[in-house]
Order: sequence, then C-alpha cells, then structure tokens
Amino acid sequence: MATVARENIGLLHDKLTVKLAKDDYFPSFDKKLKEYGKTANIPGFRKGMVPAGMIKKMYGSSIFTDEVLKAVEKELYTYLNTEKPDLFGQPLPLNTDMSNIDMNNPADYEFGFEIGLKPDYTLADLSKAKPTLHKVVTTDAMVEDEISRMQIKAGNMTEPELIDNDENVINILFKEAGAEGQDIADGVTKENSVILKYFTAAVQKKFKGKKKGDVVSVVLEKAFDKDKLAMILEDLGYAKEDQEAAKKQFNLEVVKVGLVEKRALDESFFKEIFPGKDIKTEEELRAALKEEIQQYWDGQSRNQVQDQLYHYLLDETKMEFPAEFLTRWLQTGGEQAKTPAEAEAEFPVFRNQLKWTLISDKLIKENSLDVSNEDLRNYMKTEVMRYFGTASLGEDTSWIESYIDRMMKDEKQVDSSYRRLITEKLFSWVEGQVKAKEKEVTADELNAMQHHHQH
Repeated sequence: MATVARENIGLLHDKLTVKLAKDDYFPSFDKKLKEYGKTANIPGFRKGMVPAGMIKKMYGSSIFTDEVLKAVEKELYTYLNTEKPDLFGQPLPLNTDMSNIDMNNPADYEFGFEIGLKPDYTLADLSKAKPTLHKVVTTDAMVEDEISRMQIKAGNMTEPELIDNDENVINILFKEAGAEGQDIADGVTKENSVILKYFTAAVQKKFKGKKKGDVVSVVLEKAFDKDKLAMILEDLGYAKEDQEAAKKQFNLEVVKVGLVEKRALDESFFKEIFPGKDIKTEEELRAALKEEIQQYWDGQSRNQVQDQLYHYLLDETKMEFPAEFLTRWLQTGGEQAKTPAEAEAEFPVFRNQLKWTLISDKLIKENSLDVSNEDLRNYMKTEVMRYFGTASLGEDTSWIESYIDRMMKDEKQVDSSYRRLITEKLFSWVEGQVKAKEKEVTADELNAMQHHHQH
C-alpha cells in the first residue's frame, strides 16, 4: 500500500517521500496493456487480435512508466488535499533514478518531492504608521502653462523667414565637426527638430536672426542643459551618459524655421477643451482648468501616500521564507528555466512580491473586501466612455451595455479589472486606518518622490 512520509529539511522547507508497492500501479498497468490490445492498429493483424506479447514489447515500457508516475501523482495530491499544508507553488520533484523502473521487474519505488511552506506572521500595526500627504497647490503659473500648451497643440504651424522667438521650432542638420570647425566626412550626420528654448541661453543668442541655410557651431555639452543633452545624444546615436560624445563639436545647419501660431482663446476653443461645460470666458476657463489640475495633483498625492503605506506594511511585517526552495522554484517553476545565478539575482524582488501577496491577501480576507459584478460593470463602462470620449458617443448609448456584456465574458478582461478594483479597495481601506500629516510641496518634489518608488 502506498504511503507518504514528510520530514523537515530546512526553514519552512519539507520533503515528501511517496512510496509505492507493486499493487499500487501494476493492476492499472495490466489493464492498460489489455486496452491497447483491443484498439491497436498494427499491420498484419486484425484489430483486437494483436498478441499480448507484441503489445507489451512495443508499448509496455512507456505504459509502465506512465502508470507508475500516475500512481505517484495520485498519492501525492491525495496527501496534500487531506493534510492541506499551506504551500508556495507546486511541489518540486527531487532527482529520482528512473533507470530502475523496469516492467519486467516490478518493484517498490520511492519518489521524493520538496515543498515550501508559507510563514505564520502578524501584520504590521497600521495605527503606528505615520504617512505624510505631500500636497501640491495649483498655481496660476501652472494654469498659464497648461493654457499655453493647449493653444500650441491646437495652433497652426507657420514658417517665418528668421529665427526670432523662443518658441521657434527649428529643423536642424547636425553635422559632426573637427577642431577647426570643418565637417567630418564620415562623421555623425542627423536631422532633428529642436525648439529654440531647449538650447542654453548663449546658443539661443547665436541662433537669433538666423535663417534657412545658416550654420551655428556648438559643443554639445555647452549647447544643452543636462536633461536635454541626454535626449540629443541618444537622437544622434550615442549613449545618453557618453561624456566623450558630449564634448564633440557639431555644425548645426538651419533646414527650416517653424513657429506655431497659438489658438485664440474664444468660445469655440473653450468647447473643444471642455465639451460638457458651458464656458464662455477666459476666467471661467482658468477656473475649470485650475480645478482639473488640482484634482490631478490630489490624485498623485494620494498615490504617494499609498506608496508610503505599501512600504510600511512591507517593511514592518516580519516574515521568514523558505529561501532555498523558492530559489530553486525560480529556476524551474517559470515558463523559462533560469540558471542558479539568475535565480539568485531575482530572488530579492521575487521575495518582496510574495510578501506583498501574502499581506494583501490577508487584509482582503480579514476585512471582507470584495468586488461585485456590478462594480466590474460600472468600472468597464467608465473605461469605455473614457476611451471613446463622451462627446463622440452620441445620443444613443444603448450599445454600451451589450459591449460590456461581451467584456464580462472575457476572462483576461475580467481578471485585469478585478485586480485593479480590489487593489483600489484595499488601499482605500488601508488609508482609512491612518491619519496622514499634510505637507505642502512643489510639483517637481512630488514627481521626484514618485520617480524613486514605482510599484
């Protein structure tokens, strides 16, 4: 009779040994051979009349191995379903010598498996968390920049003769030059579009008054500030951190001069920006934009609070893991096999992902957080309307419900929507357990915080 023995081999790391006797697999092997004999199509024999010895010789070895492994799998999962150990992933088979599995000499066999066990842990005390709500206050300058951006986006491109405006868009032929300013025959050559204000102040002065065909010589690192320099270096085919390339001299030939003629601030423009609002004046436009911009930054501030709470729960919830098992699982358990070095390098990130999964699952279960079908439908409807835009939907929107019916039958779509909604509910609940201290910051400061922590 088959047995399963369990022994501890490490921290949260156990070995299961499945022992099979001949009677656990041989009857099914014998039965399977007879079934093959009834159905096998072998030239020279009528169906069902193939000699048993020939069936055994032709198919016996593979059938025998299959039946042994099926018996092992059955015993293993019967044990797991009965004992219900809290596992990470599926059991991993240990190396087993398969050469002694011989249908002509059926015997007792042993197969080993290793399992990784989930840890017992206590969630961090949220009442001790002290998050900060980094608040960005929308300024008139932000509103002005947004209006200018929209006017340019909706404006008309003109082609003035001379460069005389910080907003001039210049088509420039970059030609690598030598120390004396001569073009290098086999040097880098690339045409690019650059807004005049992207250059440093000194180079802007050199371009002012220039026209098509004129040339300005520059050293790249002196022509652009650091952030713009990295972009230009990449456009020219260099690495953005290439210090030697940054010191190179280029001749910049003006190919074309452009200037966007900004859209006038009139009612037709206001309706394009806010089609659902009856905005008639510039003051009303500014007020609506200020509200919209503030909503955006309030959302970003909330995201940053959630990031703090994520790190608090992750850092302050103490957990141990079966590192040896999980590292091996990383090597063999994914879609592609990994080397020991690759698994070792990925393990810290993988461990944090597992830790957060355990924390979030526990919070969701203990606080009965759930996503209903109605939640899913409402979310999908909002996404559909956002995608198509309320202005382009027309008066008849009855088709939306049937469209959502089809989306609800798409498992990937439902799973993706569920994950997003349950995560939102989880963090909303977590936020409700703490009192964040408010601190005013600039938009750049908040962006920098988010850049360093993206999950």
